Amino acid sequence: MGNGNSERVGKFYWEQIEQIRSLLARYVKEADSKFDYDKYLLVCEQLGEEPDPAKMPLEPSSFPEEVQVAFFMFSLLTDRWDGMSGSYLGKSWEGVEYFFKTYDIQDPGTVIYIMKLYEGIIVSHKAEKAEQERKAEERRRKSASGGGKTYTHNVRG
Repeated sequence: MGNGNSERVGKFYWEQIEQIRSLLARYVKEADSKFDYDKYLLVCEQLGEEPDPAKMPLEPSSFPEEVQVAFFMFSLLTDRWDGMSGSYLGKSWEGVEYFFKTYDIQDPGTVIYIMKLYEGIIVSHKAEKAEQERKAEERRRKSASGGGKTYTHNVRG
């Protein structure tokens, strides 16, 4: 018979991964904001409110050590952009093994998993932003050209 604890440990691990994934998504979205940790604390102080950890902007130091290592290693990789559309394609992973060896990363499997998770969130977020900007530009062009279609059947001459 096996030990029943392995299923619970595995479940706990994936719950932690999901929590990290949601924090990474929040971190990426907050990166667009000019409202950082220090400004948040200043506003709370001015309003006489107690800072709420759930609303506090995230910083790299807010994450577990493995995620902080992943942030560092991720920052060392070069960005890839589509030359035609200017879309962000993610990182170039060619040098990752060299960096892992250079910095003597102890658990490269976990770090690379977090890096790929982070990259996926960033690519997705940038694609969503580009689509929103494209739609906004389309609306601006429409309104500048008179709002679209002109119907003359209701106009009396």
